[in-house]
Amino acid sequence: MDSSVILFGEAECLVRTLQTFSIKEVGTPRWFKQHEHIEKFNMQAILSASAMHDEFIKELLVSDGKIPVLVHEMILVEVWKQKVFPILCQLQDFNPKSTFQIYMVIHHEATVINLLETIMFHQDSCEAADDSLLDLVDYCHRKLTLLVSKTINEGATNPDTHSLTQKADISCIEELQIQSAALEFEIALKALSLLRYITDHANSISVINRMLCTHNMPCVLVQLLDCCPWSRHTAGEIEKYINGKWQKIPEEDRIKMTKVDGQVWIALYNLLLKEDYQRKYDFNSYNKNQLLKLRNFLTEVLIDQLPNLMELQRFLALLAVQDPGPPKKWLVLEQVPEMWNHIVHENSGKWKAVAKYQVKETFSPSDNDLMQQGHSLAQIYNFDVMESLLPEKPKCGSCGKEATKRCSQCQGEWYCHRECQVKHWPKHKTVCQLMVTQKLQGELDMNS
Repeated sequence: MDSSVILFGEAECLVRTLQTFSIKEVGTPRWFKQHEHIEKFNMQAILSASAMHDEFIKELLVSDGKIPVLVHEMILVEVWKQKVFPILCQLQDFNPKSTFQIYMVIHHEATVINLLETIMFHQDSCEAADDSLLDLVDYCHRKLTLLVSKTINEGATNPDTHSLTQKADISCIEELQIQSAALEFEIALKALSLLRYITDHANSISVINRMLCTHNMPCVLVQLLDCCPWSRHTAGEIEKYINGKWQKIPEEDRIKMTKVDGQVWIALYNLLLKEDYQRKYDFNSYNKNQLLKLRNFLTEVLIDQLPNLMELQRFLALLAVQDPGPPKKWLVLEQVPEMWNHIVHENSGKWKAVAKYQVKETFSPSDNDLMQQGHSLAQIYNFDVMESLLPEKPKCGSCGKEATKRCSQCQGEWYCHRECQVKHWPKHKTVCQLMVTQKLQGELDMNS
């Protein structure tokens, strides 16, 4: 039996209502309602793509020209997280009884990029992105360079969020900060996929110039392969980040290419071997030396898994013995991305005022507001549909191990044993009671 999050008719109406918001409106009821709609679109897009059914969410977003709106809303929350969220965390008078709303804002960026990753696989989505494709290129560059710098400077990425958030003495704000940092790692890997799809389909001179000349994406990707933040050594074991978690890799599987590895190599292949790209790139001595590092990675085992890399290997061998000609100059009026600069310029000097306003007006909801939001999300996160989206079995809400039992009251949290459920109850109690209350209220409304 096929699961469905949203039907075509409802999606058609909701896609038309998508709009851009200001930084001050982030987290408001109107903003939250649109977040719910985008969450539905994301889940349905994943279901359709996984089942290889008609991807009507993608078609609607393309035909209604709403992909630039998604890009804007993703960058809006990115700016909010950088400029407003740190101020919120420092305000002494901010002690919310629930951080649910703030977490949903933080998670919104991940939801939007997940949706974009699903739909931008297709060429017509890239074409429909229009000028916002430049903003996407800049966004991907910000995320990937941050990922490289953190890996090099801190020597680790994506800490064990579950163990950190289970500490008894951790505050709600500290827990939010940890969750936000963990999401950044996930978002950066999604940005890598987005960049690959852009290199697959983009033929705009401005987009090509932005990737090759402004941001030197080939060298960024070389650095990314060099530090490989999605792979780590732990207690003598090699772990790789696969399907949203760190997994121990058996010795016989360590030479296998992961999906993330594949995205990097395909992006490099496109950037260096596509004719329009190759003529634009400046193969100066620095760039040449950086690119020649790739020869150490191009083993027979790797090429067997991705045979197209044989062409890249030949190109690098040729590059090692000769210098390509200078890049071709195009006399064009170059477009530049606008979204990030516009949002920052519009709110320059207002960040603290925005934070104080949101503390008072947005992130201090009444019990009734929280109940309504809980009810709305409970309808979106249908358990049967959610299970069909999970790539593996659910994890215990207390210890993180594989779980087989649900909370009997709310049916929303999983546990491996009774002991874990009892231990986790103080943290789970408020959410559990909220979901149960809303479920009962929904049943009463249906029967009245």
